[in-house]
Amino acid sequence: MTFVLVHSPSVGPSTWAPVAAALERLGHAAVVPDLTGVTAGPAPYWPRIAETVREAVREGARAAGPGGGPLVLVAHSNAGLFVPVIKEGLGERVVACVFADAHLPPARGLVRAAQDGFLPFLRELAGEGGVLPRWTDWWSEQDVAPMFPPDPPLRARVTAEQPRLPLAFYTDPVPVPAGWDAVRCSCLWYGPPYDTVAEEARRRGWPVLRAPGRHLQQLVDPEGVTAALLKLSRKS
Repeated sequence: MTFVLVHSPSVGPSTWAPVAAALERLGHAAVVPDLTGVTAGPAPYWPRIAETVREAVREGARAAGPGGGPLVLVAHSNAGLFVPVIKEGLGERVVACVFADAHLPPARGLVRAAQDGFLPFLRELAGEGGVLPRWTDWWSEQDVAPMFPPDPPLRARVTAEQPRLPLAFYTDPVPVPAGWDAVRCSCLWYGPPYDTVAEEARRRGWPVLRAPGRHLQQLVDPEGVTAALLKLSRKS
């Protein structure tokens, strides 16, 4: 079984690197696609996200040998909204989807990476140029610092690889193919404001587990998050 760890397009692959290493120490394969270049070029962006993940999985399968195997798709933050198109691109190999402090797509239709109430904040940040600052620059140091472990090189690496996304990334509609949630879906949440997401997951009948922490808890406690992902990905 291979875990496909999809980072939010607002940050970068280093946010999943400690969990990937923890999974590999336990004998599991892990793939961390790099989505930091998906907004290079005009919208729509979702096809490039799906193709980037698909190509990363192909590369992982070449390393593991022919045939590949089952995939567990794990998405963090707003990467959750792209799970249906990513899953469609990966095909029947996907046996489970885990939403880790991540937004949940609807059952079908269209979705955007930002809710209407959040768009005025983003428009102000983007200004006339229509390009946002790095995600960690949206907030005060008082808000950002507690999300990281006391590891300055790790924080510097995560900060440096963040892309500056166009405002259009958050307004571009993303298709949600019907039936994407026919596989096992579950929710791992760290803390507010994703408690409301956890409630929605429970309403959908999904398994829900909490790993208490802030939005980058996979950096702070990769072993704990790894244990939770393993538990949520099992059928029992």
